[in-house]
Amino acid sequence: MQKIFILLIVLFFLSSSISAQETLKLSIEEIQRLGLEANGLVLAARSQVNISEAGVVAASAFPNPEVTVMAGPVTRRLPESLTGPAAGQRVVTVNQPIENPFMRQARIASAEAGVEANRASFDQVRADLAAQIRVRAYELILRQKQAEIEAGIYELLEDVRQRIKLNVERGEAARFELIRADTEVQSAANRKEAARLIAQQARIALMQLTAGALPLNFEVSASLDDPDNLPSMEILRQEVPNVNPDVVRLQAEQERAKMRIDQERASVLPSLNVLYTNHQDAQFNANTVGVSVRVPLFYRRRGEIDTAIYDAARIRDTLEYRRYEVGQLFEIAWQALQIAKRRVEMFEGGLIKEAENAVRVAQAAYRFGERGLIELLDTQRVLRGIQNDSLQARFDLQAAAAEIDRLRAYYPKEHTVE
Repeated sequence: MQKIFILLIVLFFLSSSISAQETLKLSIEEIQRLGLEANGLVLAARSQVNISEAGVVAASAFPNPEVTVMAGPVTRRLPESLTGPAAGQRVVTVNQPIENPFMRQARIASAEAGVEANRASFDQVRADLAAQIRVRAYELILRQKQAEIEAGIYELLEDVRQRIKLNVERGEAARFELIRADTEVQSAANRKEAARLIAQQARIALMQLTAGALPLNFEVSASLDDPDNLPSMEILRQEVPNVNPDVVRLQAEQERAKMRIDQERASVLPSLNVLYTNHQDAQFNANTVGVSVRVPLFYRRRGEIDTAIYDAARIRDTLEYRRYEVGQLFEIAWQALQIAKRRVEMFEGGLIKEAENAVRVAQAAYRFGERGLIELLDTQRVLRGIQNDSLQARFDLQAAAAEIDRLRAYYPKEHTVE
């Protein structure tokens, strides 16, 4: 709350300079692109992909040879007449490990599967952020529309108050009516200011998601009436459980777990080291070649193999549950979308127009003295409630569409740097 309050103060002091500048209109796709390029979580996820790609390079590397050099003088133990003059000696040993090709192949495949898993996690972070930005952008539009409604109600009540004040001054109305009108105007002013501050908070929340990449004078070029542009339910039902980034990540994790099992099993095979030694002294120059074999006689890595098998089973079970869960989340989001569409159709069917006509009739009747202030306020409250419900239904529709796009990782990928 303290950070939001500080940001509100900053926006207040900069409002005069912003008003002098031309408003920058940005589409939701452009705002998503800015957020995907600037958000620190996305950058961190991209770095994780780079780290895993470097791990593939490390897994593909061949083992380096080991060279040992030893040299030193030779000291006589017998007379020089028997041994000859003393001299030095030198021993050079080269040890080259010969890697198990099956273990090497499994290790490289495991590292490559790790790259795919991190790429899927990267897609998940981007899809989540893009969906949040989209929802926050439409929430900003919603709060701005609600602020406009409250401002219109305030202007209407202020006009009514002025009429009542004139009637009270001419003695045509009781002063109690003016007191009631003052109370309603003050309440409308409080709601107007609260709606304006809520709109500012929604603006700040959107700027936070984009890590400050949005300028202060931006405006969202979109509407709550935008079409959702979603495929049919049958297509989405087949698509979502297969392309969801979390499911793709678990599939890559499962493949990596399988490769880890192969790697542990291959490590049981004997490992070889090729040895070469050159020995030189005053009289001889000897070259020897040998092989060092590590024989897994007592321990055959049973614990490591079982651990890898159980880990693969855990990932497989998690994958199956997550695939089912994603399918159910899609069904819930689709039903929420259909409910929101029905609510929007209900409001578009004439409910708002009827409420607006009722307000106009009440205003005319109030001017001619046929209706009191209470009847006018009641019709105005009904209209405000219907308008807010209509805006909320349109926002719920956009939020449900954003959730479906998040589940199927649909966002402006072409605008991001891989």
